Amino acid sequence: MRPVLTAEEMSRADRAAIELLHTDESRLMELAGREAARIIRESFDKRDEGFGERAFLIVCGKGNNGGDGFVLARHLLNLGAAVDLVLLYPPESLASLNRDGLAIVDAYSAHTDKVRIFNGHDEALPFVAEARYDGIVDAVLGTGLSLKAEGDALKDPVKQAVALINSIRERSSAATIALDLPSGLDATRGFASSPAVNADLTVCMAYLKTGFFLNSGPELSGEIHIAEISIPKFLASDCGCHLTDREFASENFILRPPGGAKHNNGKLLIIAGSQNRNSSMLGASLLAAKAATATGAGYVCVSLPAELAGPLHTYAPSATVTGRDYESIIEKASWADAIVMGCGLGRAPGTISLLHQLLADPVVASKKLVLDADALFAVSQNSFSLEKHDFRDTLLTPHAGEFSRLANLPAAEIQADRLGIIRRFTEANNVNLLLKGSPTCIACPSGDILINNSGTEALSTAGTGDVLAGMIGALAAKGLDTFNAGATAAWFHGRAGDLASTVSSLVSSEDVLHSIPDAIKEIFAVEELPE
Repeated sequence: MRPVLTAEEMSRADRAAIELLHTDESRLMELAGREAARIIRESFDKRDEGFGERAFLIVCGKGNNGGDGFVLARHLLNLGAAVDLVLLYPPESLASLNRDGLAIVDAYSAHTDKVRIFNGHDEALPFVAEARYDGIVDAVLGTGLSLKAEGDALKDPVKQAVALINSIRERSSAATIALDLPSGLDATRGFASSPAVNADLTVCMAYLKTGFFLNSGPELSGEIHIAEISIPKFLASDCGCHLTDREFASENFILRPPGGAKHNNGKLLIIAGSQNRNSSMLGASLLAAKAATATGAGYVCVSLPAELAGPLHTYAPSATVTGRDYESIIEKASWADAIVMGCGLGRAPGTISLLHQLLADPVVASKKLVLDADALFAVSQNSFSLEKHDFRDTLLTPHAGEFSRLANLPAAEIQADRLGIIRRFTEANNVNLLLKGSPTCIACPSGDILINNSGTEALSTAGTGDVLAGMIGALAAKGLDTFNAGATAAWFHGRAGDLASTVSSLVSSEDVLHSIPDAIKEIFAVEELPE
């Protein structure tokens, strides 16, 4: 998994590289500019041919991001490209390291007509407005910006620079490339200023930033490429977030051992589904049960009202059924390796009372628990306190609205500090939490957070949460703790959504369900042995 750093964590890693490894700033800047040139060249041309015909506009601020821009300008010139450089601040206001980098580019102008340097936005505007560029490089702010809220205003000359970059992008075919981070984007929380650079490609230095995945980050960052600038992973070992990936998913998916029996391959109890005179939520239990079997659970039992057993046996014939009364559930809870609770249960007072009674029972509390949907509603009621219960290994799986009710916080406040709030919530209540959304964030009481960004809008349809709950339950029953089960299931769930249809907006929860085996087979596929 890749580390995902906040601005503060990235700053610490930078300082550690300089102070502990004696890697001076000029070396880091040189690596950043050279790597950016390599990534840009590869993005424009798969072969080296023709790059000399390219033209780039590089807009530079006065910090290290601008210094990276000066180094990049030199390497692009070395590759034969033409470069127009816009200085937002007078050269005398730059740090000595940046003045040295600018001086080298300036010296090129005595030997080639492919470089022009403009002092300020106003001097550059008449020339760049008429020029044709293949790429516009944003080297203005980098990770240094911290915003209090979405839409905070920028000040000139940065505001003018951002507007210039965006205007050229909008009126031409030029690609916008951000160095480290689109200017105007908060590296930690993903808030965007007004205006903010809308990048097609971001060359991220050393490590991913949390802001890429939160709030406006995904919209503004474009395609993200990581530049290796010799800041080793052990200098980022204190980071609190990692990004799940294909490797993580494959390492955590438990395959059945040869010769294993159903009782040894994960026994899962699902307490889900309901029906009354006016409505039915049987579908939630069907989706969860089918998803659990598709994810490889050895034995699935569903607690249902007796009259719903027939439809479940038709839809998921390998699952068994037990009653909805307390005694039947406790008997099966003793048997189960993991329990999923809440999908389509409803919110009738009797149901909430039953859930509270079950969660207070030591047999249930000692199991791996996945609490979803209506179980989360029951937990959020005033008569129930998570922190007073001694759960062994429990995962809550709310969407934003459900978590707002659980945490007793407005949604806007959660969105403003999503990672910090879920971290504090899990620590205070000693439970794991999977907060659904884009991205999905999985937190545990130790403070670690996994970010999952697999999947698209294909998952934003009714029933996909029930599918996810069944998948998590299966992986937990097979041996994972609920934290890793949640993160692994979320990755496969997202990938199943990708595979379900070429048109994401047409995907249904049933489509996602049917694509689970494809997502798993894709990971474990091997070439056929030669005859």
